Parts: sequence; structure tokens; C-alpha cells
Amino acid sequence: MHPIIEAVTDRIRARSKASRARYLKQIDAARGKTVKRAHLSCGNLAHGFAACSATEKDALAGSTLPNLGIVSAYNDMLSAHQPLKDYPEIIKEAVSGHATAQFAGGVPAMCDGITQGQTGMELSLFSRDVIAMATAVSLSHDMFDAALMLGVCDKIVPGLLIGALSFGHLPTVFVPAGPMPSGLPNAEKSRIRQLYAEGKVGRKELLAAESASYHAPGTCTFYGTANSNQMLMELMGLHMPGAAFVNPGTPLRAALTAAAAKRVAAATALGNDYRPIGEIVDEKALVNAIVGLVATGGSTNHTIHLIAVAAAAGVRLNWQDISDISAVVPLLCRIYPNGQADVNHFQAAGGFGFLVRQLLSAGLLHRDVKTLVGDDLGAYAQEPYLEGDQLRWREAPAQSLDRDVLRAADDPFAPDGGIRVLEGNLGQSIIKVSAVKPAHRVIEAPAMVFASQGDVQKAFKEGKLHKDVVVVVKGQGPRANGMPELHQLTPALGVLLDLGYKVALITDGRMSGASGKVPAAIHLSPEAVADGPIARIRDGDIIRLDAENNQLTVKADDFAARKGEIPDVTDYQAGCGRELFAGFRALVGGAENGAASFGWDAIV
Repeated sequence: MHPIIEAVTDRIRARSKASRARYLKQIDAARGKTVKRAHLSCGNLAHGFAACSATEKDALAGSTLPNLGIVSAYNDMLSAHQPLKDYPEIIKEAVSGHATAQFAGGVPAMCDGITQGQTGMELSLFSRDVIAMATAVSLSHDMFDAALMLGVCDKIVPGLLIGALSFGHLPTVFVPAGPMPSGLPNAEKSRIRQLYAEGKVGRKELLAAESASYHAPGTCTFYGTANSNQMLMELMGLHMPGAAFVNPGTPLRAALTAAAAKRVAAATALGNDYRPIGEIVDEKALVNAIVGLVATGGSTNHTIHLIAVAAAAGVRLNWQDISDISAVVPLLCRIYPNGQADVNHFQAAGGFGFLVRQLLSAGLLHRDVKTLVGDDLGAYAQEPYLEGDQLRWREAPAQSLDRDVLRAADDPFAPDGGIRVLEGNLGQSIIKVSAVKPAHRVIEAPAMVFASQGDVQKAFKEGKLHKDVVVVVKGQGPRANGMPELHQLTPALGVLLDLGYKVALITDGRMSGASGKVPAAIHLSPEAVADGPIARIRDGDIIRLDAENNQLTVKADDFAARKGEIPDVTDYQAGCGRELFAGFRALVGGAENGAASFGWDAIV
């Protein structure tokens, strides 16, 4: 193992000793030696299988066959989740005669692509916690010996995982839908977006480009949070090997879904290969997830989600752990927005199996981990294929088939993963520099302070930002308004950068996996409504963002003595369901603690 990876793992384990022990004790107490439904009364059980067939009732009345709980994010509005419609029947047929399976419950699945720049985006991060709770409600009937989680996108997979970990005694497999086929090339999509931001094309042209990009069932093909989710589930051993990026509606996709059902049915406490999710998601698995995240240039949202997931498993993870790992893990992928390729190109170039093979050979991943399929992460250096109608696995390619997309560990795009923690008199923030050119990673310029991304766009259209500038958007943290993504700033700020101006963004909000070539200090904590230092920034203050030396500083002698101008968040309190989330805003922890509403700040 690389010594830094080993050292970070050891310090996480030491830091988490007490909380992890409590968690493992909790899931051990929940483990049964017979089917979970055996403790239910006759009335309980009758309610649990009232709608089943006679054959299923006979099986569920017995005490030998496991029962699988299916939790799904299916809806037919979102392309990523529409393919999940047929999964329950595939699962039930796959385990027929060996287990039963019931649709335990559905969880909400909202799309950040639809809500970008809209009021609904203020519910997005909190939807993760709602999904976690909905998952727990689904499994709370205690009828199940294992679980299948059907979901793909941004907050859905982290929410499903947090909820599943609250039932950590259950073996659990995550079952993805796969990416849609490639559409409009990413370079062309970005070009049209910038032209629209400059007023050189209209809404008709923009909509045509967006529709040609997002055009079919399946996950969006850029490497944002959704596809980062799939990468992390594989590296944590919660997928069938190679399941992440197989297109929906294909025989291989259906075969992998059936195989996932059979595998999790074989991993229950009733057999001799018990693999509960709470034991799989441990310190080593979480470090492997971080390694994969930074090696692929994955979404900055996971600097929040991974900390919340870790806390759900009793592990105390922090931003410095992520930053230290990122400093020694090379960047092996160029997938949009860090390059022009999409995840289908990544898959064709060698895909996940090649990536795992490279990271293992470089000593950057823990091989000796418990996964759903075994005790060696090397199983995930394989790729699935069909031989006739039989699902098989073979070794992933030994060489990248496209070095513009995917590279070996000794021939990286960059020597580090690009996610860094910035510190200084503004607190702590996250920056991802994998798509930022070295010439743009250090900027010193006057601040312009805004209260919303709409105000920034207005100033851009009026020409007020056409200069060297550090754009500060405050009042966008979790307590203020749910910490929305500010993705709509990317085209305008990108135009300014292309015009030759020195430009950076500072915010207590998020930018997500879509953050790109403009240096952006995001997740700034403490946030403005908590009287964080960002509330003291004034127009004209000189700010230095130095991503090479991990510093973010306001150069003003009186800065520490100033009184903060706390943003007025009244307009964020109601409408579009926001009034229902007042409790979340009151309870939510800081971004550095996972921005969770579960009172975990004391744990993490």
C-alpha cells in the first residue's frame, strides 16, 4: 500500500474506534439466526403477504427461504430511473424457487438537471435525507433478509446508502440502470451554452442542443454526481463487478440485474456466506471510495456525501482525509466536464475494470476488503460479458484503448486527483482543479458580493463583471436555503475566463460534478447565515485564491473585526414546498460534517 493511503486509513480507524464499535454492536444485535419475519405475529405476517400469490404465501409462511426487500427510485419522468420499471419482475424471476422478493417501498427521485437555477433546487440536498428516511421506512417492516437498492442519481444513491446502513445487518446490493447512449458531443454542448450566455444564440438553439444531449432512457453521460455514484458503489463492493456503465435495455444489463438478485440472496445470514452491508462499508471501503473519486475527477458533492455516509456506518471521515488522499492519487480519467469524453467513451476505453487494475497495481486501493462478491477487490478488475445467454466475467484490458480518456497509473493526466481543501481567514472550502488550467489556479482580484446566482447573471449581462474579479455568492449554505448547486454560473464565468480576465468564484453553496474550468472555492464553511467570515466580505476587498498552496484569504487589515452582514433568507422560507423543510434547515450540520439533518455533528 502507498504509505499515505495506509496512514490516512489508520488515522480514520483510530478516530472512529468508539463510534464504529457502537455501530457494529448495533447491527450484530439485529442479526437473526432464522428468517427475519419469524418473529412477527400471525397478524403481522398476514398483513405482510396478503397480496402475494399462493406460492409466495407458502414460501413466506415457511422459515427456510430468504425474502428480499426491493427499494426503488423508479419514476418515468427521469431518464436515469425510467429503466428501473421492469427490475422488480426481473429480480423476482431470477430468485424464484430460491427466495422471495417484495417491493418494499419507493423513494423520491428529483433531478438536479431539471431544477438547476429553479426554486426546487433548494430541496435537492435535503432530498438525500428524505430518501434515507424513506429507505428506513421501507425496510422497517422487518420482513427482509437482504435488500436491493434501485437508484442512480445525485442524492438518491447516497440517501439509499445511508438508509441501508441503518439496517446494516442486511446484505444489500445496489442495482444501477446505466448511462444513455452518447448524444451531442460535450464540446458542442458547452459551445452552445456559452453562446447563449453571450446572447449570440436564442432559447430555440439552446433547447435543441440540450435535447440532443439528454435524449434517451439512462443516466446523463457526463461525469457528474450520478455517474460518480456508480463508480463509488463499485469501489465499495456494493455492485456486481462492472455493472456501473452498461447501457439500459440491453441483454447484459438485464443479466447483471438478475445476477445481483441471486448474489444478495446467497449472502444472507441463513447461509454460510453472510455479507451484511454494515461490515462491507468500513474504513478501508471508504478510503477506496475516495481514491476512486479523485482518480476519476469525480463530483465535489461527494466531499459532503461520503462524510454523511461514513457517519451512518460509525466512521469519522473529514475533508482533510479527502485532501490528503487526493494529493497522492494520480488523475487517470478525462471525462466531461474534466475532458470532452463521456462515460460511454470511458467504458469503451477500458472502463472501471481497467481503472481498478491500475489503482491496485499502484498500491492505491485496499485489496483485502469484504465486498458483496468476495474478499478481494481484484474481482472488480474484471468486466462482464455474455457467452450465449450466460453471464461471465473476464480480465479487464491490460492497456487503455484511448489514452485521451483513460490512462495507466504510471502515465497519468496529472500527478494528483485535484480535490483540495482551502484554508485561511474565510474558513474551510473545497476546490476541484482537475479541469482548471494551472495558469488559472492562483488569482488575486477585487471581490464583488452577491446574494444569488440570479444577481450574478444580471451583473454579467450588464457588463459589470467584465474585469478581473472574484465573484462571491453568499447565503447559499445548507442552513440558509438547502445549499443549492450554482451550476448556472458556469457559462457566464467561463465566458469571462475565455475573454482573458482573471476570474474565480467563492460561495457557501455547491457547484456539483458540473464544476469545470473556473476556479471555484465551494462549500465554504462556516456559512454566511451562521455568521461565517464570508458574511464580512465587502465589494472591493482583495481576495487571494491560491489552489497551489491551499489558501483562501481576504487581504483586509480590519477583516477579523468587522461585523458580518447576515443575508436575509426570508424569501427562501416558503413556496415550492420549502416551508416543509424548516426543520431540516434548523437541524442541518455544516458542509464539512456532511450537511446532514440527523444530528451527526457530534459523531463526525
